[in-house]
Amino acid sequence: MEIINFLPASTRGNKNIGWLNGFHSFSFGAFYEPGRVPFGPLLILNDDFVKPNTGFGQHRHKNMEIISIPLKGSITHKDSTGRESTIGAGDIQVMSAGAGITHSEFNHSNEEVNFLQIWIHPEQRDVNPRYQQVSISPTQNQLRQVVSPHPDDEGLWIYQRAWIHLGDFEAGASAAYNIKHQGDGVYFFLISGEAWIAGHTLQKRDAITVTGLESILMRFTENSRIMVIEIPVKLAY
Repeated sequence: MEIINFLPASTRGNKNIGWLNGFHSFSFGAFYEPGRVPFGPLLILNDDFVKPNTGFGQHRHKNMEIISIPLKGSITHKDSTGRESTIGAGDIQVMSAGAGITHSEFNHSNEEVNFLQIWIHPEQRDVNPRYQQVSISPTQNQLRQVVSPHPDDEGLWIYQRAWIHLGDFEAGASAAYNIKHQGDGVYFFLISGEAWIAGHTLQKRDAITVTGLESILMRFTENSRIMVIEIPVKLAY
């Protein structure tokens, strides 16, 4: 059965604590909205704006796949495995928390940083913590895979049967997303621009979830950037 859920950007949660202004696509912390519960193992999509010379101090995660995608500026990652690296727009970072990892994410620059942070529950628990990063530019007028379940596939990989694609599209362009595994759901997040997907017009930061379709058409009415996440929605967590 086809199920479509349109999620306007204006209904996201918001927490502004000065150094951090975060917008929550799913119920998170003190924000709870019945229509914004996890989408299968896709638990969190936060759209965070971090002030200069501030950031997230050391904190611990366990059994979570955490993907960070900077949209503007750069942020420095440091973790308990001894890893320290800086990622900026065009880079993507994956951290498999596994049995447990402590990390910080800090903006050492003099400009505000904006990045997306995605949390996905893993299929395998208590694995050795791991970190990956790569520079990947979205391709023009087509989707590019940036995360998959397969270590030997394009982009980065995670411990979950999920795929993430990014794409930049010109006004008037169209493309179809064909699901990779029958029964999966697809989460579309319009980073910028305007698009028509599954009978709805999406504008900047709007989202839509689609299940029960094997192919979903996207039509872009403005120059746009989009993120597409395919996830096994029938899994319970």
